[in-house]
Amino acid sequence: MVRNMDVKIENNLDGFIENNPNSIIVTDNENKIVMINDHAKKLFYEQIRFMGKNIFTVAKFFESIAVGNGEVYKLTLNDTVLKVITFKHKPTNYNIYMLIQEVSLSDHEDTIKYKQHIIDELNEIFEGSYDGILVTDGDGKILYVNSSYERVAAIKREDMWGKSMRDLFNPVWMPNAVSYVVAEQKRVISKKQVTKDGRNIIVTGTPIFDKKGGIKKIVINARDISEIYELREELVKERQINRTYLENYNDFIENNPSNDQFLLAVSDPIKKVYEMAKKVANFQTTVLVTGESGTGKEVIANCIYKNSLRQDKQFIPINCGAIPDNLLESELYGYERGTFTGANTTGKSGLFEMADGGTIFLDEIGETSLDLQVKLLRFLETKEVRRIGGGIGKHVDVRIIAATNRDLAKMVEEGSFREDLYYRLNVVRINVPPLRNRIMDIAPLSMMYLQQFNTKYNQSKELTLDVIKEFEKYIWPGNIRELKNVIENMVIISNNEYLQVDDIPWIKEKNNVQKVVNILENTDNLTLLQATELLEKSMLESAKMKYKKTRLIGEKLGVDQSTIVRKLKKYNL
Repeated sequence: MVRNMDVKIENNLDGFIENNPNSIIVTDNENKIVMINDHAKKLFYEQIRFMGKNIFTVAKFFESIAVGNGEVYKLTLNDTVLKVITFKHKPTNYNIYMLIQEVSLSDHEDTIKYKQHIIDELNEIFEGSYDGILVTDGDGKILYVNSSYERVAAIKREDMWGKSMRDLFNPVWMPNAVSYVVAEQKRVISKKQVTKDGRNIIVTGTPIFDKKGGIKKIVINARDISEIYELREELVKERQINRTYLENYNDFIENNPSNDQFLLAVSDPIKKVYEMAKKVANFQTTVLVTGESGTGKEVIANCIYKNSLRQDKQFIPINCGAIPDNLLESELYGYERGTFTGANTTGKSGLFEMADGGTIFLDEIGETSLDLQVKLLRFLETKEVRRIGGGIGKHVDVRIIAATNRDLAKMVEEGSFREDLYYRLNVVRINVPPLRNRIMDIAPLSMMYLQQFNTKYNQSKELTLDVIKEFEKYIWPGNIRELKNVIENMVIISNNEYLQVDDIPWIKEKNNVQKVVNILENTDNLTLLQATELLEKSMLESAKMKYKKTRLIGEKLGVDQSTIVRKLKKYNL
């Protein structure tokens, strides 16, 4: 063996040194290093200058080694056990030292254990795959099959081990194997096949190439698309159920005016309200409409007006809570010329005069001052209106419908509302139930508003049954007004053709809050300022979705409007 190696060394000393996987050092007759390969440099640290150095100064143990006697020496260098074999290069009489790293049995065992661990891990991964996996060599011989392939392809593994894919050909369910098409075309190929038990599967073969460009393995992935078909059919059925459920209301909505003053009555509670409104419409009595904010009290008032003998005359709604008392009085009663600075030079008719023969709707009547309540009471009793600054009264025929979301009886007890006016208004009382007490109206109302906003914003969004179910579980503190705002928000913000539960503002808000909580729980990478801004932005996003107007957002968050405007601009909201 040594003699054969000597021949190789003599023929090509440079090539032997550079291409040898072991560490090689060559010295002359004076033991000075004349050649050294990279492996040896790394073994003795590259920073040492080797060329021309005496090998004994590099490592003293070389002094004990006799060159060319055929013996094998052992030494330990930096905790590494090395075998040292020496040769004489006859043409030059150089000394050649070959250092071979010795691998212990325990190292072999560790390497084998590690490789087995990797194999076990890969087997677990392949076995855990829901898709079938089969591997062949370049000639189509089966090398590996996982259990899912057995299930998907309906072929037992024991019938495949060690066989060629040609052995599995069948004119009915496998007239050709994808592995041979892959081997022929040398590219990824997908084919649809039908299994023995009649299921549709999709089979994809992927070639693995060697360094020369030949195919050494083909990995085949098989998936049961019958299950996908079933899922698709389930989705189609679910959408059909959605359509069937929601289309029950389509004709009803399409045959009725789609506007804010349309009273949609499906549930029994609102039907009773509607019947009461129609019943009292032709009686010229005062009506008090009560109910929470956003329940549609003005719609009820409008319904009374539309079904009354006054429907061809004026219907004037006034929000008493939105106008200061001094202005509200002048709006209702009018004023004579010169009454106050800035007044119209010819005077002005009040709304009571303008509504002569018609109906006035006094919304938020509970917000009026005691002084104005006295004047309203006098008007209800006399139907006489006297302009501010005027001396002569004028009789007008006006029907009053009032509304409030406050408990007027309690206000009477507290002294903030006149008892005589309360009883004068409360001749007929209609209480509009909150949306949470009329669940059956949620779906048709949602459909109606969706139709409105699809038209307004040129969209074609559709509701899903899951969204309706989520709506029906919600308590709706803002009632119908809130429902309308939610639908508008979803039509504008959602990127989905079919509106999803995640598109609902309070669900989206909950998800956003949870994201913020998750981030804040891991504060290692956050400064206090960053954490504060993150929470601030989340609160502003939530408030903007709910309240829209900066004034209302400021009120709810306890800051002034200018701060809200500045913060929204800061976060590009």
